[in-house]
Amino acid sequence: MQYKLICSDIDGTLLNKDRELSQVTIAEIQRISPIPFILISSRMPSAMRHLQVEIGNLNTPLIAYNGGYIVNNDTVLESTFISNKILETIILKCKNTSIHLSLYHADEWYVPALDYWAKREYNNTKVMPVVKSNNAVLKTWIKEKKGAHKIMCMGDEKEIDTLYKNLEMECRDDIMLYRSKSTYIEISQKSISKKTAIESLIKNCYSEISMENIIAFGDNYNDVEMLKSVGMGVAVANANDAVMKIANKITDTNKNDGVAKAIKDLIK
Repeated sequence: MQYKLICSDIDGTLLNKDRELSQVTIAEIQRISPIPFILISSRMPSAMRHLQVEIGNLNTPLIAYNGGYIVNNDTVLESTFISNKILETIILKCKNTSIHLSLYHADEWYVPALDYWAKREYNNTKVMPVVKSNNAVLKTWIKEKKGAHKIMCMGDEKEIDTLYKNLEMECRDDIMLYRSKSTYIEISQKSISKKTAIESLIKNCYSEISMENIIAFGDNYNDVEMLKSVGMGVAVANANDAVMKIANKITDTNKNDGVAKAIKDLIK
């Protein structure tokens, strides 16, 4: 099979234990150029662009927010956000709890305070949020006809568990809930996924490429549909069981340059 495009998740897949790109990984991605290497993540675009700079891959599209926002240089190809009615419901459900809500739209990131959770995400992504109350953000977005590309709920495990169950029961027709950790819930609009994002990318940028010509890398539940849909779905060895079960190939862990090793094996 001739592979013509590579898509990779970032956290837990592409980055090493220090949440950085290793020199081995950078060298391998550059070796197979001009095959496009697409970053596809739940991160916001600002938290991905510095990785593109390190790779030397500035002109390829980015797929952010698990497919909710696709941008090719300065051109927005897709923008799918959560309705403000749902956002208002989530804000109300978090009232009188200790749950932190981070709200994202394109390159905007709002937090109610620079608390433990905001600082933790800043350390992970190298992006500084804007402090603004959730209700103030909601009011502004209603006025500007905008919405959240992603909502991140972070906090006490029991409170997060209760919120997850409530939202799953009441809002499952409108939103996708994803628990990357026991203390996290990532929320996106129901209709999007990494698979639909790649399909959109092919339609808009790479019409000569089919899904069979694509290698995709992942480690977690939000990567399953993507890995199943491409020609070569590769799980890193630290992936969860659901990903390992459906993968065409299992490579080494993210800490041991698994993506680089698989690329070297698959593309001579």
